[in-house]
Formats: sequence, structure tokens, C-alpha cells
Amino acid sequence: MLFRSSLLLRSKRLLSYFSFSTASIAAPSISPTLLKQCKSVFQANLVHQQALIHGLLTHFSINLISTYLALSAPFHALSLLQRLTPTPSAVFWWNALIRRAVRLGFLHHSLSLFCRMLSLGWSPDHYTFPFVFKACGELSSFRHGSSLHAVICSNGFDSNVFVCNAVVAMYGRCGALDHARQMFDEMCMSEIYDLVSWNSMITAYMQSGDSKSVLGFFRRMCEVGDKDIRPDPVSLVNVLPACASMNAWLCGKQVHGYALRSGLFEDVFVGNSLVDMYAKCGMMHEAYKVFERMQEKDVVSWNAMVTGYSQIGRFEDALTLFEAMREENIELDVVSWSAVIAGYAQRGLGYEAMEVFRQMQACGSKPNEVTLVSLLSGCAAVGALLQGKETHCYAIKCILNFDRSDPREEHLAVNAIIDMYTKCKSIKVARAIFDSIVPKDRNVVTWTTMIAGYSQHGEANDAIELFSQMLNQDISVKPNAFTISCALMACARLAALRFGRQIHAYVLRNHYDVLFVANCLIDMYSKSGDIDVARTVFDNMKQRNAVSWTSLMTGYGMHGQGEAALNVFDEMRREGLVPDCITFLVVLYACSHSGMVDEGIKYFNEMSKNFGVVPGEEHYACMVDLLGRAGRLDEAMKLIDGMPMETGPIVWVALLSGCRKHANVELGEYAANRLLELESENDGSYTLLSNIYANARRWKDVSRIRSLMKHTGIKKRPGCSWVQGKKGTATFFVGDRTHPQSKQIYAILTELIRRIKVLGYVPETSFALHDVDDEEKGDLLFEHSEKLALAYGILTSAPGAPIRITKNLRVCGDCHSAITHISMIIDHEIVLRDSTRFHHFKKGSCSCRGYW
Repeated sequence: MLFRSSLLLRSKRLLSYFSFSTASIAAPSISPTLLKQCKSVFQANLVHQQALIHGLLTHFSINLISTYLALSAPFHALSLLQRLTPTPSAVFWWNALIRRAVRLGFLHHSLSLFCRMLSLGWSPDHYTFPFVFKACGELSSFRHGSSLHAVICSNGFDSNVFVCNAVVAMYGRCGALDHARQMFDEMCMSEIYDLVSWNSMITAYMQSGDSKSVLGFFRRMCEVGDKDIRPDPVSLVNVLPACASMNAWLCGKQVHGYALRSGLFEDVFVGNSLVDMYAKCGMMHEAYKVFERMQEKDVVSWNAMVTGYSQIGRFEDALTLFEAMREENIELDVVSWSAVIAGYAQRGLGYEAMEVFRQMQACGSKPNEVTLVSLLSGCAAVGALLQGKETHCYAIKCILNFDRSDPREEHLAVNAIIDMYTKCKSIKVARAIFDSIVPKDRNVVTWTTMIAGYSQHGEANDAIELFSQMLNQDISVKPNAFTISCALMACARLAALRFGRQIHAYVLRNHYDVLFVANCLIDMYSKSGDIDVARTVFDNMKQRNAVSWTSLMTGYGMHGQGEAALNVFDEMRREGLVPDCITFLVVLYACSHSGMVDEGIKYFNEMSKNFGVVPGEEHYACMVDLLGRAGRLDEAMKLIDGMPMETGPIVWVALLSGCRKHANVELGEYAANRLLELESENDGSYTLLSNIYANARRWKDVSRIRSLMKHTGIKKRPGCSWVQGKKGTATFFVGDRTHPQSKQIYAILTELIRRIKVLGYVPETSFALHDVDDEEKGDLLFEHSEKLALAYGILTSAPGAPIRITKNLRVCGDCHSAITHISMIIDHEIVLRDSTRFHHFKKGSCSCRGYW
């Protein structure tokens, strides 16, 4: 009695506080109208207490449940609902609770509610099951969904079209397309289908990415002939993205025509889908016409146009539309901002992309993974490491530090971060991030990004090692065509023919029939010294593009086979391909390295006259190199004086190289001074001038150049050569004695030098840049890296096998002479690749014929 009195007293005070009169607590005053007047859960609780006190709860339970749900108090509603006696009419409130949980994303809770409902003896109706099936679908829980399917079959709901449509949609969301299709076919046989049934199947195929089946099913839907089964906006909104993904613009136009005839075009969602379809098919003129005709536009309409223009490179149009959105006060969303940031990044305008990102943040728009990936791409394009680090930090705080339902988005961001660090030349940081990823979480893009970073930034050995690790890992991630291309690029940099052949075999076994992979194979074989196999790859290609022809021509040029390169050029023209500036650069390069001076001059003069290609600075540099190698330095200087653009470092370096070859001190000094005026920090330029002075025995000038290099902080790159042996690749520097077989290497080299001196070899002491006597200079030349690599190759190679040597700098004249003589007394062909070309030494001659 004491508790009852206390409860009653508290209720009176609280009701008075909310402006209820004291008399209103009397039993007859509790009514549905009073419950509707409750503005908070607190007030509803007071009425609930009064109903409980006066024994009227059974009369007002349903009204209280309705009030609690209206006030977003589902747990209060559930506590009442669980005490009710099950009745068909009250099932509505269970449905309301389940529907609310699904709508708010509490999917597991909705399934718990359904199970609780069954355990209390309630019988679900045909409104209950669709909500529960939707929860199963959004959870991608095939197990729960199929179990629920069995329940509806046992309870006779398998003839209800509303429930059956939900089953089809559930299976579609779970990726069980066969089950979805089987359910749909059973519905058709029982003739219980409707328009929603067809749309559910189309949606299921679209969600699975099966665009071909979407189009096929849509055609079948149009052919049914039933007036109630005509495509509606939902049908069109699903079929148009399928047209876009398959670039089936003709089918998209047919859908467009249907939308116009049926009046569905006025639906903003249909209009947006049409704009998006045309944009993704690259038909921006048609997309713009649809956009202009739309009576109602939303931000999605504008975004589709901005994104479409950005993706096809018409960035000025994209930017104009973006500014128009601002002028018309259209609320920009993350898609709008991301499209513009991506457009700037794709054009290499990283700083502009960063500025747009700052504006985006100032407007309060929150970036997503796509935004950050585009921003990171912009940072990478301009080498903005500091801003890239800031973006990385933002990604950690706002994206990578949370549990996400879709790990693909996180992978996208992490891969972009690795790519940014590699392109900003922070390879060690990129590798640290790569290593921090659990191996099973690395996808093919992660591996490819890291391998590409190594390949493109001079760490070719690491690229090859990582590619091998990828192939040998326990959790197999199969490389794609881009991974293969990056590995081949690394092989080409190192002239790693053996490993390149292994990759070629892998390509053949796994049928990587991709054009750019074949182009990379041509490049790899050309740069690894096997131009004949490069030609075989070229001849076996099913299709070729300009890169294929150019790669082969470049290969012939590197090997000094100028005539073969020009033959390929003629073949290319007969095939109908139009030469561009790159093509002519390769042609001039081939002529230069083959001593084909007249032919080079002819093609240089014909470029603009016959082909409309205006020579650039690189073409002039090639011509200066061509004339300089031939000793026609006066003509080279005359060509430079007549250049229509400012002369850059590459032209003066080419002239300086010719002066070194032909010992022209005066002109060499002039070229070197022009380089100094341009503040060129090319160590090779200083080395060439030093060589010119040393050849003229001007030792004070040699000392001055070295002092200048030291003062300006320019360091000469040490000569380095590497050679393929039985147990891998061995690397040597000048005077190197670190190799375990050094004693044998030097013994072989000593014997070789002794024997070729008998044949007439005389050390070219001008290549030893020291003011000492000739005998001591000969000793210095003896230890050059290419000679050590050759001795190791002879020591470890099988009889008659080619010895393949690569040097990071140009081969010195003395080594060239020595190796030419050595080729007379050994049975090996010596293939030496230096920084500019290949030298094939055999039986006392070299393929360069002096044009090196």
C-alpha cells in the first residue's frame, strides 16, 4: 500500500508539471486522445503508469505501443508487445518494429525480433517476411535467407507474389543468382509474377556485375507482351548502367527512345541514368543534349556531366560546369568535388587539385576514399611529398583507422598511398607500408604498385626480387598484365635476359595475350641484347600499335642496325600508320648510332615538309649527335645556331660528346661554358670536358674541372658493370677486389692483356685521367669495371656461350679497344650494353663500327 501511494503521489506531481490537471488522473480520463498528446517518452510513461494503476493496461496496450513507436521508443513498445496475446491484427506491430530496425540498419536486431516473435507463438503474415528477407539480403546471409525460404514454403506463403519477390531480391543480394533465377522461373510457371519480379531479377544481375544477363533479361521482359509487365523507371535505372559498362551505346539509345515514347524520360532518376550512360560511353554531346532537356535536375545530374567531361579529358568543360553549379547554388557533394580533383590530378596539376581539396574542406564536405585517391595521385604527379604525407595522415585518422564493411575501399586508399610514396621517390617508406600489410590482405594492385615503384625509380633488382616473391607466396595472388609489364621493365633496365625469358615463358603458359605485354617483351629483349628474339615476338603479334613498331626500331638502333630500323619504318608506313615526333626521334637515333649521316639528314629535312612533324629540341640533339659522331662538328654548330628554340642542355651535351671523340678542345670548352650558364648539374658533361683536357695533356685544366665539381657538390658516378653468370648476376666497380673469386678474375685478366698486347693492343692512356706516366696509367686502365666483368664472364660461362655485360656509363675507349682484341682469342661473343647502345664484339670486330 505504501509503494502504491508513493507511485500515485509522484504521478500526480509529474502530471501537474506537464500541465495535466489533478482531475485528469482519474480512470475515465485515460484515452487514445490523451496518448496522442504526449510529446515525449516521459509523458507516455506517466500515462502508462496511470493505466497500470487503474487496471486499464489491457484496453490501452495497442495505443501505448503506437505512441512509443511514434516517440522512437522501440524497447518500451517491445516490452508491451511481448505481453500481448497473439492475434492476427496485432502482428502489424511486430512488422512495424522489424521494419524500423531494417530501415535504421539494425539488421541482426531485426532477425532477433523475428525469432522472438516466433518463440512467443505469433504467426508472421505476408508483410513480415519481406522485411526479414531484406535484412538477410543486406547482410548477405545466404544461410538465414535460405532457412527463411523453407519457412515460407512450409507455411504456404510461396504463392504470395509480395513474399516471393522478396525471396528473389534476397538471393540476388546474397550473390546466389542461380537460386534467384530458379525462384523467378517457378513464379513464372505458377503465374504469380508481376513487374517487381522482373525488376528484382534485373537488379540481381546488375548487382552481381553480369551486364550481359541484364540486357538479355531486359529484352525478354520487353517481349512478354503483358501490359502489366512494361519497363518502369526502376527497370530503366538498372538497365542503363549495364549498357554503360559494356559500352553498348546503341542499346542505350534504344532504351532512351523507349523512355521518350513512354513518358518515363521526365523521371529525374531515368534522366540521370541516361546522362551517366552516354557519359561513360564517351558520348558527351548526347549526354549534354539529355542534360539540357531534363526539366528537373539534381546534383546527381550535374555530377554525371562533370565526371563524364573529366574522364574523357575535356577538363575545361568539366570546370565550366562545376563553376556553373556554384553560381546556381547547387549544393556540391563529395562526387562533385572528387570529379574536379581527379580531373586536375589526371592532367598532372597536383597543386590545383590540392587547392580544390582545401576549398572542399572549407565548405564542410567530407572526402571519401575516391577523393583521397585522386588527391594522392595529384601529389604523386608533382612530387609533393609533404602534402602527400599530410593526406596519408588524414587517411589514417578518418578512413584507415575504422572497421569498414567493404575492405576494397581501404585497399584502394592504401595502394594509392604506396603509389604516392614511390612516385615521390620515398621508396623505403612505400616498402614499409607494403610490408605492414598482412600478406593475405595484399591484392594484385598492391603488389603491382610496389613492383612498378621499384621498376620506375631505378631499383630494378628489388622489383625482380619482389615479383619472384609474389609468384612464390603461399597465398597465391596471380599477377595481371600490368604486373608482368613492370617486371619486364625491370629486366630491361638490368639487361636481365635470363629472368626476362622466364617471365616470357610464364606469359605463354598463362596466355597473357595483351598488346602492351608483347610491347614490353620487345623492349626487354632489345635492351637485353637479343634483338632477333625481339623481332620474333613482333612478327608473332596478332595486333600491333605505334608502340610496337617504335620499340622494334629503337632496338635495332641500339644494336647499330640502322638499315633494319629504316626497313621497319618503311613497313610501318606501308601498314598505314602515320609517323609522329617519337617515331622520327627513333629514326634519327638509329641513323646516329649506325653512321648513316646522309639518311639522318634526309629524314630530318622531310619531317616537317612531308609529314607535318615540327622538329623539337630532342630532334636537334639527335642531329648534333649524328654530325658529331661523324666528325662534322662545324655543321653541328651551324645547326645549333639555326635552332628556332632556345638551346637546352641535351644539345650542348651531344656537341660536347662529339668534341671528346674528335679531340676538339676549343669547341668542347664552348659547349661546356654554355652548359655552365644553364646551371646544368650533369656529371657526364664535366667528365667529357675533363677527358678532352686530359687527351690534350692539359692537366691543370683537368684539376680545375675536378675542383669545380667538388665546389659545386657534383659527384662523378662511379663506373659499374654487371655480368650474368651461372649463379646469378655479379657486379664490379673499378679496381674491385671484393668478389670471392677476385684472384682468379685478375689472373685471367692479366693473361688476356698479355696475349692481346702481342696482337697489337696498346693501352689508350688518354682514358686514365691522371697526371702520371703511361705505365702507371696502363695499370689504372687494367682495373676498369667492364674488363673485370669480362674476366668473370669467361671464368663462369659455358664454352661458346655469349657473355652479356651491362655498364651504367659509356664504355671507355681503352676498354672498347681491349675487348675488341680479346674477342679475337676467345670463342665467346661479347655483348656489352653501355648507357647509349649495344656493342657486339666477335672475332676482332664490333657492331658499332666506331660510331659509339
